[in-house]
Order: sequence, then structure tokens, then C-alpha cells
Amino acid sequence: MLVLLPPSEGKTAPARGAPVDLDRLSFPALTAARERVLDALVEASARPDATDLLRVSPGLADEIRANVRLRCAPAAPADRVYTGVLYGAAGLAHLTGIARRRATQSVRIVSALWGAVRPSDRIPAYRLSMGVDLPGLGTKLARFWRAPLAAALGESAAGDVVVDGRSAAYAAAWSPPRTSDHVLVQVVRERPDGGRQVVSHHAKHARGLLTRHLLTRAHPAPRTAEGVADAAQGLIGTPTTTGGHIAEVELADPGASGSRTLTLVERA
Repeated sequence: MLVLLPPSEGKTAPARGAPVDLDRLSFPALTAARERVLDALVEASARPDATDLLRVSPGLADEIRANVRLRCAPAAPADRVYTGVLYGAAGLAHLTGIARRRATQSVRIVSALWGAVRPSDRIPAYRLSMGVDLPGLGTKLARFWRAPLAAALGESAAGDVVVDGRSAAYAAAWSPPRTSDHVLVQVVRERPDGGRQVVSHHAKHARGLLTRHLLTRAHPAPRTAEGVADAAQGLIGTPTTTGGHIAEVELADPGASGSRTLTLVERA
């Protein structure tokens, strides 16, 4: 089983610790690409128009200026740097024993700066989104990462089930091979009239709950889409941030791409 997650938009900057060592990050096939993106980000962040280039509001100028010092900034495990709704629900930083080993083996956080990291990889806090077109790279980051990520992640995903909790911007950076059982996680809210509405922001919480459940349940990790859907049944009744609960789990038939959609249905 592979679980694909997006990074959090906000991050917790480590107060102390050695800086990032690119040679010690997982997936060494990505090192050269990481060097290029890191150099381009540091250079862009020092420009007067940095907030425009990196597509953030002027109120985040301090975070952009901090990018200039990324090579010497303190680093910490990614599961402590990435924070927010999804990571709060997943609780990766607090896993122990078998669940922590399973997270290291299974979870891949797709990043605009690092390509992909494991929860245990030590990184600094940074500000960069996948939709940015960094000067010097010649293309937007999602397109830049496609070939490197295919080389780094493709073999491990082949023949396995891939539980995909990424947002669309990060999903554009890499598609699992057709030989994998690719499961897209969707969250919908059921209205009182019986209609359904796709959930966006609050979906992060449900995806985090699913991630934690898959990592901490006593049973072996699922190896098929059907196995993921069966495991997700254990979330029924779990409260959500909308004041409701997860009421149903549905697995769709494969689409034209071969991917399947796992829908978590929230109900008041």
C-alpha cells in the first residue's frame, strides 16, 4: 500500500536542528531535481517581486524571505513540519511501533520543493506551491516533477494499491502506473434533501482520518482497492469537523483512466 498526501500549505518551522541534507532524503533519484528547484526558489525568493512570482499575498512576505535561508535553516521530520487539518487528523508525528513503521513504508508526501518525501525525512519549513512557474526551470513545477517522480515512485507503486489523498495541483505532478490499483479519495456531504455536495477544505480532515485508520488498524495493510474500501468501513460513525459523521463508504468502478474513486459520505 502507498498513501499519497499533499503537503500542508502552512508549516511549523523547526526552532533548532541541523539543516537539510539532500543526500540523506529518501528517493535519491530526486536529488538532482531537488537541487535545481531549491536553487531556483532561493533565487526567486530574494527578488523584489518574490510574492508575485510565488503567487502569495504580500502578508506572507516574511515566509518568502525565509526561503532565502533554506540551506541553513533548521530541519525536522516532515511529519512535524507539515501541519494543518489533514496532518492533525492523521497524527503522523505521534504514531509509534508498527503504525510508525507502516507510515515510513507507505506514506509519500508529494512536494513542490522536494518531489516526494517520507514522514521521517528531515526538512525545513518553506513556502512553495505546485502551481508556481519558477524562473530557471522552464516549466511549471507539476510538469517539472513528472519524469523524476515516475522514476522514483513508479516501481514501488506497480502492482500495489495507491490511496491518493492529494489535491488536484499535486496529483498533476505524478500519476501512478496503470499496473497499480489507483484509488482517488473523495469526500461528499449529504444534504437534508438527499443531494450531495463535494467537500473541499473539510475533505482534508476526512482524508487525514482515513490515513490514520489505514496505518493504525490491527489488520495487514490492504493490497487492493476493495481492501481499502473494506478497511474504510471502520470509519463509519467517526465525527467530522462539519458537525456530522462519516455515514457511508462507496467504491466506484474503474474510470477511463483505470482509477477508482473511494467516496466518504458525511451526514449530519
